[in-house]
Amino acid sequence: MNKSWTAKKVVPEVIAEVPSSKLEVKYPEVAVNEGNVLKPVQVKSPPQVSWKYDENSLYTLCMTDPDAPSRIKPTAREWHHWLVVNIPETSVSKGEILSEYIGAGPPKGSGLHRYVLVVYKQPGKITCDEERLTNKSGKGRAKFSIKKFAEKYNLGQPVAGNFFEAEFDDYVLKLYKQLGN
Repeated sequence: MNKSWTAKKVVPEVIAEVPSSKLEVKYPEVAVNEGNVLKPVQVKSPPQVSWKYDENSLYTLCMTDPDAPSRIKPTAREWHHWLVVNIPETSVSKGEILSEYIGAGPPKGSGLHRYVLVVYKQPGKITCDEERLTNKSGKGRAKFSIKKFAEKYNLGQPVAGNFFEAEFDDYVLKLYKQLGN
């Protein structure tokens, strides 16, 4: 895996170690490639994701922004954008959605944000007590920690991951309107 995980400080700020395999993340116009810069307008819809999986296993997928509201002052670290558990193999649509997908929405003037996508292999089916979050509000998404979530549900280290960076573009204003801001 690419050294950008440590160069961009995703390791150790978000996860403890670089995942053992690459998570394939494809949006309609672009693919994520370990730190490439994408535009919020390009990542507004949930991507297609795939990873090396074991048959009959369940997985957790998370997308999180450790740079909220800015990388210099991440007082809302981590703002999670997507959280799905109990995914059979790589069928995300068959998993249990805890937080509906929200694309990148870095505030104007906040610079580049890292958007980290990780997959964990679950020890079995998990029952989560977290509030279910829609993509119509940002409520309940700030100050999340994928490390703490993984620890709470005994998920171990991520088995796959990828990340991109993005900064404000005009699409973010539409996203904020969707979220009621």
